[in-house]
Amino acid sequence: MTSARAQWRPTGNGGPYSAESALGGHAPRLQRTGRSLPFSDERHLSAHHWLVEESYVLDAQHYDEWLDLLAEDIHYLMPVRVSTALGAGYDSAPGMAHFDENKYSLSRRVARFATEHAWTEDPPSRLRHYVTNVRTFATDDPGHIVVDSAVLLYRSRGDVREAAVISAGREDLLRRTPDGEGWLLARRTILVDDSVLRTQNLAIFL
Repeated sequence: MTSARAQWRPTGNGGPYSAESALGGHAPRLQRTGRSLPFSDERHLSAHHWLVEESYVLDAQHYDEWLDLLAEDIHYLMPVRVSTALGAGYDSAPGMAHFDENKYSLSRRVARFATEHAWTEDPPSRLRHYVTNVRTFATDDPGHIVVDSAVLLYRSRGDVREAAVISAGREDLLRRTPDGEGWLLARRTILVDDSVLRTQNLAIFL
């Protein structure tokens, strides 16, 4: 399903900016600075660990637990990709998104799973998130880092239809928790590698 709520302009850097989205104006605007951090850097190691732990939470569909990993001002964005001519300057559709969410709208999606109306996930999907190619970058705020990753989602539901595979790149902004011991997801932009998604629905999270 596609939402037309977003009103951003396409950009040439691979995706829209959160501030141009209807639900993203509140989102933190910190961007990466400098080269990617060494794999031995404590920030890289802890952020990579966070991504792996999150993937297990999503595979298990423990969505209430997943919500606890999200910052209150999160923006969760998955633009609709389009095929354009070389040099067009954009590769996502203006004003169109599969997901354009804040913390409240994500929590409503999760709450719906517990009702009798969540027919798209009854029976539930069998999920496996594969996360790789993780790179981390410092920002101007030492309490935040930007994390690039590649994710491959294998999704099987029921016994008749073929399984679906979704390949995507993600750019996350992670924020240190108040105790400084962990991370919260403050922003996520998901750029899928298909202009047409070959899955029944998007009643799951990437």
